[in-house]
Amino acid sequence: MKHNREFEIAWMGLKPGPQTFVYDIDDRFMQEREADSEFSNWNARITLKFDKHENFFMLHFDIDGTVSVPCDRCGDNFDLRLWDEFDLVIKLLSVDDAEMPEDEDDVVFIPRSETVIDMSNWLYEFLMLSVPLQHIHPDKADGSAGCNEEALKLLSSLGDHEEEPANPLWKGLEAFKNIETPKANKKGKK
Repeated sequence: MKHNREFEIAWMGLKPGPQTFVYDIDDRFMQEREADSEFSNWNARITLKFDKHENFFMLHFDIDGTVSVPCDRCGDNFDLRLWDEFDLVIKLLSVDDAEMPEDEDDVVFIPRSETVIDMSNWLYEFLMLSVPLQHIHPDKADGSAGCNEEALKLLSSLGDHEEEPANPLWKGLEAFKNIETPKANKKGKK
């Protein structure tokens, strides 16, 4: 992974209060962070609201954009709309703190001696989390499925198979299927 200073925030020089940073994410950014992916044509804008306080920072990531993904139903690629938001708190620890606590889901601890924060890993992580697990073409304006029609026809024909003929070996047992069995006499009753 290449080091890129455009995703770093030098927090020491920022005034207290909210600041806004905008990051345009494309294929180049994503390819630097992952070896192989079925997603392509990344076109996302992440707006970061960075609220600086004395001992912590409150970050709000707002994601908007598109990515090309294969459809789970028909296999054709389509542009999937991305929109999501994530919050993160960064707490500053002084040199006196004996041990660095473990990070939590939405809270990260950094030493006060680190004057620059690299946002690239969080941008990547939140962008990947904004891609839904299920990728299906959106419906067309007329309400019909947006998937490849030939693939849908093939799937439909595969689903319309007739019930397999029963094994002739078991054919004679069908006669006994609905016969009631006599109740057994209980021992000890006369």
